Amino acid sequence: MGKKKENSKERFKNLTLLHSNDLHGDFLAEKVNRELVGGVSMLSGYIDKVRNEEKNVIYAIAGDMFRGSVIDSEYKGISTIEIMNLIGPDIATIGNHEVDYGIAHLLFIEKCATFPIINANMYIATNNHRMFRPYRVIKIDGMKIMFIGIITEMVLSRTRMENMIGSLIDINDAVDEIGKICNAYRKEDVDMTVLLTHIGFDEDKVLASKLKKEWGIDLIIGGHSHTLPDEPEIVNGIPIVQAGIGTNQIGRFDMIIDTKKKRIASYKWKTIPIKEEYCPRDNQLESLINTYKKEVDGKYGRIVTRLNRQITHPERTRETEAGNLMADIHKEVSGVDIMFLGSGSLRKKRLGPVVSLGDLTEFYPYDDEIYVTELKGKTIKKFISNMFRNAYIEPISSEFYQVSYGCEFIWSMSEQKLIKAELDGDKIKDDKKYTVGIQRYHYENVEKNLGVKKKEFDKDIRCTATSGFQVVEEYLSTHMHMDSMVEGRLKIVD
Repeated sequence: MGKKKENSKERFKNLTLLHSNDLHGDFLAEKVNRELVGGVSMLSGYIDKVRNEEKNVIYAIAGDMFRGSVIDSEYKGISTIEIMNLIGPDIATIGNHEVDYGIAHLLFIEKCATFPIINANMYIATNNHRMFRPYRVIKIDGMKIMFIGIITEMVLSRTRMENMIGSLIDINDAVDEIGKICNAYRKEDVDMTVLLTHIGFDEDKVLASKLKKEWGIDLIIGGHSHTLPDEPEIVNGIPIVQAGIGTNQIGRFDMIIDTKKKRIASYKWKTIPIKEEYCPRDNQLESLINTYKKEVDGKYGRIVTRLNRQITHPERTRETEAGNLMADIHKEVSGVDIMFLGSGSLRKKRLGPVVSLGDLTEFYPYDDEIYVTELKGKTIKKFISNMFRNAYIEPISSEFYQVSYGCEFIWSMSEQKLIKAELDGDKIKDDKKYTVGIQRYHYENVEKNLGVKKKEFDKDIRCTATSGFQVVEEYLSTHMHMDSMVEGRLKIVD
């Protein structure tokens, strides 16, 4: 007798994999060209629609559910978890902003979640135990889909600010952790393995290039860099994707899984805009959001100031109008020669012209201390040189700063060096000391992020404000119709 013909319907199975990343508390829809776009109500409505239309559906989140809205800030992420519980992701990994309210609070939040949260490379350093379950196998229609969670080392930068806990946290090498899991749990007989990462698109490509084919990694769904690619990036045979930022879109894979060969037989990927024309609203979720919104509107609806016009902060790695305004405020209040303001601490692209407390909170959510010290000119130039180099030559580890008025720094791409460093029209001299302001987070991580020894900041360093947010709020409330322009404080030539 001949061989029995294989049943292709059992061997090849359909799977729809939806994914989001960097939601950042983006709960509410907004009008764009008179059309309602985004918001978790329509996002949830679309996910439910797909779950009803398709047989096998998984929804995954690649980190940073928290931070970005006044609702999230007011309730310290508890509101976000309640909202996400109603959406019902099948799997999620943590991002660096999940630790913004503290490691202990994150562990509490994880217990509040009704969906699994995974991470493989975050450890308690004293006993080398993982803080979260490293992987999860989702069983669906006879298939086994393994997800492994990986986080960026930026989480260490945030935990360093926790005096009691931060020193106990360690981030192990992602490649080693993936290898451990894949080698140890092959007995699970998985049909597909997905890395759910929050390390940035460029780091995802580096990671993919180092993975051994024997480990069987089929796909990387990432976050952190807010990348919105036109199509998957293929590295070492592994498709890599992200879905931008917020709830204005969602990533969608339509796959056929070969359950005999344990791999993806074929796939189509695209991002789906979340628009009211084809994304129904989730009324139950909308009711919960409106409950939170009513609670915060009274507190955060107060008008702080009116700017002369709307000012912008379109991207982190260049001088911006809003960045100049915020750096200038801190310079004025602290009385320093130069204020270095972390560009990433400004979280929205626009501010004003009317600025409510809620607008300001969402734009500048990090209530960090402001430190002041004296630095020699050669240290300042090294600081700025490393900033430019990291941002434009080695973007994987980029950290960028907005600088206060009077500064002019010019970086040559062709020479890869700083060719001009001036303050108030005079050259910054190597041996002259200048007073400098910096946020505590950036002071704590200056050595890791910019290659400047922390001890160079330590001499006579003092805290001039326990709340940088309060400094800005008070200044804006007493200065109406302010304006800010891009002036050429930070330039790149060649």
